Amino acid sequence: MQKYLLIIGLITGFAFAALAQEPAIPVKKIKADSIQAKKDSLKSKPFIPKITSDKVYHPDTNHSPHKAVIHSLMIPGWGQLYNHQWWKVPVIYAGLGLIAWAYVFNEKYYKETLAIAKYRQQGTQPGKNDPYYDVYPQYTNASVTAIDDAVRGYARYRDISVFGFVAGWGIQAVDAYIDAKFMHSYSMDKDFAFKITPINLNSPMYAQNFNGSFIPGLKLTFTLR
Repeated sequence: MQKYLLIIGLITGFAFAALAQEPAIPVKKIKADSIQAKKDSLKSKPFIPKITSDKVYHPDTNHSPHKAVIHSLMIPGWGQLYNHQWWKVPVIYAGLGLIAWAYVFNEKYYKETLAIAKYRQQGTQPGKNDPYYDVYPQYTNASVTAIDDAVRGYARYRDISVFGFVAGWGIQAVDAYIDAKFMHSYSMDKDFAFKITPINLNSPMYAQNFNGSFIPGLKLTFTLR
């Protein structure tokens, strides 16, 4: 009899203990956990930095390098204006203008010294109506050899001026073509950086006897990105 009462008492105690237990997974906590899980999933996404590029030139297939070089061959600086580089035009005309002035200067004195050399060879002097009558006295103390050297020197510099003018005209045409080609086919960043660092230079042979075998210097590095 006591055995049955003990069993009934144990069963009753387990029943009350089971009723006193709270649910293991409440409904409210399930909602809160789902919201928190969503927040965690949003925060866990990898950060991707936004990459921006600032270009000076962008590829423009309508920009014609052929047209740029033809314009520059016709009129100096016209190709640079076509490439929207107007600041190069004064530089081009200043350079060509100096070369043209050098030609005029050397041509003038070439003719003058050549005329004086002919008067010396003939043993005569220019008359009052001759174009070099006023300048002839300036060459009275000059030897025949000096006058001949002056004639050849002015002729040589005159020819160099002609060559320089033609070369300058061609260089500005090539410059217009290259810039137009870059604008037509490539992109160029305006991120132009440079860095200066100290370095040691090997001293030349004639300076080996001085104190120290190295000469301090500076290294300039340009970076195009």
